[in-house]
Amino acid sequence: MRFNKLDLNLLVALDALLAERSISRAAERLHMSQSAMSNALARLRTCLDDDLLVQVGRKMECTPRAETLREAVRDVLVRVDSAILAQPEFDPTRSDRAFHLIVSDYTMVVLMPHLLALANQQAPHVRFDLRPVVDSPERELERGEADLLVLPRNYCSPSHPFEILFEEGFLCVVWNGSRFGRANKLTLEQYVTAGHVAMQPQSMDKLTLEDWFLQRYGAAQRIEVTAFGFVPIPHLVVGTDRIATVHARLARIAQQSLPVTLLAPPLLLARIDQSLQWHKYRTHDPGLVWLRGLLHEAALRMDGEQPPSSSSTPAVQP
Repeated sequence: MRFNKLDLNLLVALDALLAERSISRAAERLHMSQSAMSNALARLRTCLDDDLLVQVGRKMECTPRAETLREAVRDVLVRVDSAILAQPEFDPTRSDRAFHLIVSDYTMVVLMPHLLALANQQAPHVRFDLRPVVDSPERELERGEADLLVLPRNYCSPSHPFEILFEEGFLCVVWNGSRFGRANKLTLEQYVTAGHVAMQPQSMDKLTLEDWFLQRYGAAQRIEVTAFGFVPIPHLVVGTDRIATVHARLARIAQQSLPVTLLAPPLLLARIDQSLQWHKYRTHDPGLVWLRGLLHEAALRMDGEQPPSSSSTPAVQP
């Protein structure tokens, strides 16, 4: 099919070439031969009157024109996929669709088991690809690489719709054998002067708990250990006098298998709104409508299995 002399089939090849910046990887991605992909690139260069990809050392780089085309081409293909190619209905009992979700390791532990259990009952052949949170995760939606994001509300893109799944607070985790292990509460002075274990986030431009603490109290936390995930944090205080400020649900799960005590943070902070976000073009995708509903059901099931939160236990949000 052609539009203004452009073979629209070449847009798929162009999208792969600009994403991979490699003829061989683009060919592999589209299950084509390298010669066929090279031919497609040659035709694109002629049609668009631009080299598009140029050799720089051992790598291929996009030309300025190609950079301007990359997001536009991806947007067109996502629109086609969501508006034309999407199935008009979704039968979970018969579908073998694969859903791609971007989630933190915290969400993987506290929420995903409930989602998978519910999906197993309703849609035994549906598959799930759980991927880690990356810098600018909304780009994964826009490229069609992810169906849904599960992340705090302040990480959601203003360009796409979202829903609140559940609220989350934080608790302080300390080793039972530490100087805080037999205390009923932490004082602010103890919290400020103690060493802390913290999660080091990806290079996202968002305020962390440590940044907030510095702004609010004019003093930095003594971060003595950093980790690249939330789940290991409670394990890393064992055998030390350090404190970890951890998602409340994750802290309670950790307490079931670790010699740790949970204490309320000695400062009152806002709660996290854990949210669900999807591409604006896919709001009416029947499969995603079903999955969004199932995630809300999973959140209710998750909370039904959690101990009731104490009103005296403040929660923390960066």
